[in-house]
Amino acid sequence: MEKVNVAFLSLGSNLGDRESQITQAIETMSAHNINLIGNSSFFYSEPMGFDSENHFCNICIKVTTTLEPLVLLHRLKSIEQVFGRTKKSINQVYEDRVIDIDLIFYNKISLESPELTLPHPEWNKRPFVYWPLLELVESLNI
Repeated sequence: MEKVNVAFLSLGSNLGDRESQITQAIETMSAHNINLIGNSSFFYSEPMGFDSENHFCNICIKVTTTLEPLVLLHRLKSIEQVFGRTKKSINQVYEDRVIDIDLIFYNKISLESPELTLPHPEWNKRPFVYWPLLELVESLNI
């Protein structure tokens, strides 16, 4: 039997129908062996790290998966591409995006690789991750 892993993800969008795109991305995850356990409410914020007139909508979710961390990361990036994300932020240069999915925590592991750092190194410096994550953890009594 495959091991079931727990992960926390942050999703955000600041282009188009933000809430709908986030909801559809979450629904798409189940076809990729990423199963929703719980979610925060939507959190709205101004862009952080770049200038834009488009405010962000963010949400944090708890999921289960049998995927290993790097495989999970690749699946999340493929979902971003399906929704129109064409490039990732490089060297903390950010821009508007249809969807952004970040892997924040995976089980209780720490990992550093060229592709993935766990826990996400910026999660506690980003209010749009911190506050929805806190709400989610409190609602699940974790």
